[in-house]
Amino acid sequence: MNPMNHLIAATVAFLATHYVSSTPLRAKFVNALGNAYLGLYSLIAFATLGYMIWAYYRAPFVGLWYSPALRYVPLVVMPIAFILMACGLLERNPTLVGQERLLKTDEAARGILRITRHPLMWGFALWAASHVLARGDAASMIFFGGFLVLALSGTVLIDRRKAITLGDDWRRFAAVSSNMPFVAIAARRNQFKPGEIGWLQPVAGIALYVAVLFLHSTLFGAQPY
Repeated sequence: MNPMNHLIAATVAFLATHYVSSTPLRAKFVNALGNAYLGLYSLIAFATLGYMIWAYYRAPFVGLWYSPALRYVPLVVMPIAFILMACGLLERNPTLVGQERLLKTDEAARGILRITRHPLMWGFALWAASHVLARGDAASMIFFGGFLVLALSGTVLIDRRKAITLGDDWRRFAAVSSNMPFVAIAARRNQFKPGEIGWLQPVAGIALYVAVLFLHSTLFGAQPY
C-alpha cells in the first residue's frame, strides 16, 4: 500500500473509532467490556492517531492550490483557536463527560459557553481548517480535513446524544446556548459577558500559541510563516 492510501485508511479508521461512541454499538461494548471499555477505546484512538501522523509525514506532496496569502491564515486564526481550546479545557462544561450535573445550576451557559457550548471542538475546527487552506496539498486535505470533519460533526453528535440522555435539563441549556459561535447571542437568547471568561484562559491560549509558533519547525518540521 502506498503512503497516500495508508493516510486514507488511517483517517477512516480514526474517524470510525470516534464515531462508535455515538452509535448503539457503544452500549454493547460497554456491557461486554465494563470498565475496560474506556481504556480500550483510548488505546485504539491513540493508535489510529499515530497511524495517521506516520502516514501523513510519508505521503507525497500533491499540490491542489497555491496562494502565498493563505500561508498566513493560521497566524491569524490560531490565536482564536488556542483561546477556545484553553477555555474548553479550563472551564467547566456540561457537554463534557462527568459534568452533566452543571445543567442543574441556575445559569449553566456562562463564560465561554455564552459564545458556544463546544469551545474545544470549535478550536480544533479552526486549527484544522486554517491548515487545510495554508498547506493546499492532498495529504493535508485528508489529514487536517479528517480532524475538521470530526470536530464539526462531533458537536452535532454530542448535542444529539445529550438531548436523548439528559432530557429537559439539556433542552433548557440548549435554549440559551448555541453550537455555532455567537448564534445564541445574535438571536438574543444570551448575552456576551467577557468578564465571566476572565483573563487566565485567554492568556493561557495566547501563551500556547506563542510557544507553538516558535517551536513549530522543531516539533512539526514546517515553518509556520
